[in-house]
Amino acid sequence: MGGPFQAVGVSKRLTRVRRAGRYGTCLIAVLAVIAAFNNADGMALGLVLQSVKATYRVSDTQLGLMTGIAFSLFYSVLGVPIGRWADRGNRVAIIAASVAVRSAMVMLMGSARSFGQLLLIRVGVAAGEAGFFPPALSLLADGFNQAERPQAVGKVFAGGALSAVIGYFVGGWLNRRYGWQTMFLLLGMSGPILIGLVLLTLHEPRSAGGRNAYEGGAKPEASCPPVAEVARVLWRNKTLRHLVTAICISSFFGAGTVQWQPAFFIRSHGADTVKLSVWFSLMFGPGAAAAMYCGGILASRFAPRNERLQLKVMAALNGAFGLISAGAYLSSNQGTALTFVGIATVGVLLQGGPLYAVIQTIVPETMLATTVSIVFLISNLVGTGLGPLAVGSLSDAMRPWLGNESLRFALLATCPGFMWCAWHLARAALTVRGDTAAARGDIDCHATCMHAPL
Repeated sequence: MGGPFQAVGVSKRLTRVRRAGRYGTCLIAVLAVIAAFNNADGMALGLVLQSVKATYRVSDTQLGLMTGIAFSLFYSVLGVPIGRWADRGNRVAIIAASVAVRSAMVMLMGSARSFGQLLLIRVGVAAGEAGFFPPALSLLADGFNQAERPQAVGKVFAGGALSAVIGYFVGGWLNRRYGWQTMFLLLGMSGPILIGLVLLTLHEPRSAGGRNAYEGGAKPEASCPPVAEVARVLWRNKTLRHLVTAICISSFFGAGTVQWQPAFFIRSHGADTVKLSVWFSLMFGPGAAAAMYCGGILASRFAPRNERLQLKVMAALNGAFGLISAGAYLSSNQGTALTFVGIATVGVLLQGGPLYAVIQTIVPETMLATTVSIVFLISNLVGTGLGPLAVGSLSDAMRPWLGNESLRFALLATCPGFMWCAWHLARAALTVRGDTAAARGDIDCHATCMHAPL
């Protein structure tokens, strides 16, 4: 009944699976490294804003324009056409091009002769950074099955969290030793190394016949649908509507909270800025990376292919974040408040990998990169653009009655927002099974996907 021929066939398939597994590990590692550098310049810029202000003699409003809405607007808007390109083009080439643009613009930041030039260069940085995550998440969706995706995405997001280490610690050391202009030049010089890493180690599975070409059993590549069709399909997806709403709410209140937390500890607790910077660097660097890494592993191990349970846990994490954060802002003890903030932040970041893995599962593969870019467009404009402004305005409005404690209560007012976010995640859990089946159609995605050792 086949005898040696059957054994040879099985052996060949096992060899392909092992090779696919090694490539999957390589894919995660390379994307995680790029993610770590993708926002490091933004962290470093925040560290040297005072030096930039002194160099160009500009106001805080101008600095806020450069680091806030100007950057997030171009980052978000440019992500949509890049996402469309990624849904039909060579995603590896797109990632390499985005790294090239970002690194070149970062190096140019140190040579800007005026604030206007620096502002335009930051727009170029935004264009480069916008080209990474949509094609990266699309590649991960091709490379890993439904059960493995939370772990894979969580590891890449963990790499992104380490941008705080590069930006704050490495950038801070370079700034002290060489000055802020040379700091950006040296940070941007990582680009050629990263581009070489991408081009030498990654490949586009579509070029070998479509999705999951890693194992040689791919289906023909589907064409990228028009924008109107993408919008129609996404709007009909109830789970996605709730997820996008939850992400926007979380981004709005989260960005406002993160931006103003250091000022809260300084104003209300008299915190030392040096100790505070170390605490926040550890929390948003290694702490955030560990949380995202572990969140993906836990989801893949204890709730594989069970997006409903994953979403219920995410809802609980957001509810807990709101309650614990409220305890931090109501506490009169600095140590207790810092501990509560750390626990709440690390806890809610456990959802990073599983959340975007759910989006990978419920959206048809031919429009995944476009969908991710649209989600980033809305969440960045709503969160980064409006969240910090809302908290600051509320604090100013309450200042006549609460004085220096107005920021404490403005931050406290954001806590119920995470309950709202939890409600949408719980609602998404009710429809996720049906939308997952609709996205897969008649494709048995489990039989054709790559099983990589995570």
